[in-house]
Amino acid sequence: MKIAILSKGSANYSTKRLKEEALARGHEVRVINYAKCYVTIQRATPVVRYEGEDIGDFDAIIPRIAASLTKYGTSIVRQFETQGAFTTASSIAIVRSRDKLRSMQLLARYGVEIPKTVFARETADLEDVIGQAGGTPLIIKVARGTHGNGVVLAETKKAAQAVMQAFYVEGVSFLVQEFIEESAGTDIRAVVVGGKVVASMQRQSLDDDFRSNIHQGGQGTSIKLTDEERKTAQKAAKAMGLSVCGVDMMRSNRGPLVLEVNASPGFAIEQVTGRNVAGKIIEYVEQNARGKKRKDRVGA
Repeated sequence: MKIAILSKGSANYSTKRLKEEALARGHEVRVINYAKCYVTIQRATPVVRYEGEDIGDFDAIIPRIAASLTKYGTSIVRQFETQGAFTTASSIAIVRSRDKLRSMQLLARYGVEIPKTVFARETADLEDVIGQAGGTPLIIKVARGTHGNGVVLAETKKAAQAVMQAFYVEGVSFLVQEFIEESAGTDIRAVVVGGKVVASMQRQSLDDDFRSNIHQGGQGTSIKLTDEERKTAQKAAKAMGLSVCGVDMMRSNRGPLVLEVNASPGFAIEQVTGRNVAGKIIEYVEQNARGKKRKDRVGA
């Protein structure tokens, strides 16, 4: 099988692991820097060009699209889709997962438990926004962000108003979420492949930072999910229309709450848990790439 890994860096751990596993299983693999691709759009013959040549058709692609290049990267994914290539994450699913508001709307619609969330931009009714989120302390997030960036803990009403006003001046929309005190500094990452949880870990901040993301210095440990947590991760992945993803959850007094669904989860979880996540993804590609093309039923 011909597989393309769309990645900006061939030296990235996740990219190397996917390539290793695909080669070990006898596949032809090529790592393609999607940021350097360009497309020729013409009737009936969609073309992807790379390094001055038509790179031809692939049976499957594995997108590893950086958040900063979501728009361009998903355009390249879409061109491969028009060629009939199977993808582990559709272009539209990647786009919706990067939009924090759309993610929360979809998760809520599908009955997935999430922290109470308010979306806003205008600052005229800040007191009502704070009240709707349950009062301070609360979490304020830029509507588009990744790796814990653009996330602020506001402990007082005055601090919350100052942060929201600053975001407004910068012209960005923001999400205001209730603060789950019992989970501060800790969350769970579950990797879902083909509707099954294949690895899970707990992430703990190493200092007083309320964010547990490993990119922010958090430390991971292997963890066994409860049945409720496993089903929540599976339900969240399905709600987002993602066959391969990382689901971030926190434990609360009312059960697991989903924070985010990541279309390109990092593979640090392999080193923490000893689970072969890359192998599970290649196995999923083998089982599905030549089957009937799946329709995205979630909607934009």
